Amino acid sequence: MTFDPILAAVRFGNGLSPDVAAPASVSDMLGLLSGPDVAAAAHPIPIFDDLYPSQWDMRLASADIQNAEGEEAKAAAEQALKDMRAEASEVWAQSTMQQLSRDVTTQDGMRERLVRFWADHFTAPPTNGAWRYHVFPMIEQRVRPHISGRFSDMLRAAVMNPLMIQYLSQTHSIGPGSEVGQRTGRGLNENMAREVLELHTLGAGGSYTQTDVREFAELLTGLTYTARRGFSYEVNKTEPGAEVVLGQSYGGGEATLDQVLVALDDLAVHPDTARHLAQKLVVHFIGPAPDPDLVATMAARYLDSGGQLIALYEAMLTHAAAWAPELRRVKQPFGFVAASLRALAVPAEELTGKDYRVVAREFFRPLTAMGQTIHQPLGPDGWAEEDEAWITPQGMAGRITWAMQMPERMLDRLPDPRDFVFHALGPNPPEAVIFAAHAAETVSDGIGLVLASSAFQRR
Repeated sequence: MTFDPILAAVRFGNGLSPDVAAPASVSDMLGLLSGPDVAAAAHPIPIFDDLYPSQWDMRLASADIQNAEGEEAKAAAEQALKDMRAEASEVWAQSTMQQLSRDVTTQDGMRERLVRFWADHFTAPPTNGAWRYHVFPMIEQRVRPHISGRFSDMLRAAVMNPLMIQYLSQTHSIGPGSEVGQRTGRGLNENMAREVLELHTLGAGGSYTQTDVREFAELLTGLTYTARRGFSYEVNKTEPGAEVVLGQSYGGGEATLDQVLVALDDLAVHPDTARHLAQKLVVHFIGPAPDPDLVATMAARYLDSGGQLIALYEAMLTHAAAWAPELRRVKQPFGFVAASLRALAVPAEELTGKDYRVVAREFFRPLTAMGQTIHQPLGPDGWAEEDEAWITPQGMAGRITWAMQMPERMLDRLPDPRDFVFHALGPNPPEAVIFAAHAAETVSDGIGLVLASSAFQRR
């Protein structure tokens, strides 16, 4: 089994496009991943630190309502907050459409898939509606820059991610022996420590114990976030003394953020982490039953490189098991929508010109109907990989409805279904799909039948 450009575009990217050539080789794919982020430059999304309105802006606007004197002043303050929330919704909508524009136009499809993969690996659903428009900017700042670098850099960024700190209640984790703990009687919250060990690094079944979880939680005390100050490390909340995690001692002297970063760096290159990351990548991209030799090869290459993610990807893409011809994964709803738009070659200006209400009608609500409310997985382990989670009566009904209705709303002129079937599925589509494309009563029906086909649903 060797490299196949069609398989490369479908399995490792966002699918085929009539306007963008499929990858020419593994070297081509790796070269794009290691090079400049062209799609991000063409379709910018603001980073969290530059975002307006920020959480603090929202807090100040709410305070203005409470402090307003007189009905007229209060009404003006309420309108100001309403306008701010509307602007936040537009940020959310435009960030979504900029991401889809990247998916549609990029030559570097694997980069976009990897951004989604790692954002899900470090999933941090918004804890309230005001946080939801922060998610894409947070991904832009704390995930995207690191997808081809050292995993430890991405792990550091994730642990200091305000969304993660909020979601896992790290702000409530106080060292019992710290100044604040002694004064208030407040204690540890182990959520962050447990999820970093179980989900983000060593994996479930990794070689850690409950004692490691507790000691690591004590080491993480001091990490916090407030809307006004942003991320900070507060020494007066930090548990004093050294902490032993997986047999390695950290701290013991003056409490500093560096002791946390060293621990994260060590976790990033633990053998269990290498195996966990390799297996998770294979399950996501290739299939539910990972080839043991592929996983072992990837883990070894990752460790030999000192935790470089590009080495992990290269080991995966250069292994014969990566190119097994059977498509054994189902596109998740966001990936299905991205692949559909790409196959249709929907112009980026058509996507980015939509306001929040249109984006909600054409994308947010349909994605929910398909089973994937954007940025709202059910738990800290992210979206399910199992096909059964996505191939449900309700989910398939949502996909079919979107496929049959949405393309003609987005394009003034749809492609001929008899040509589109090859644009979407490559040179050898199943005969049943070719027949459906030819037999459809209308152009719109033909496009919808191709997009709704089981062949298009798989990757």
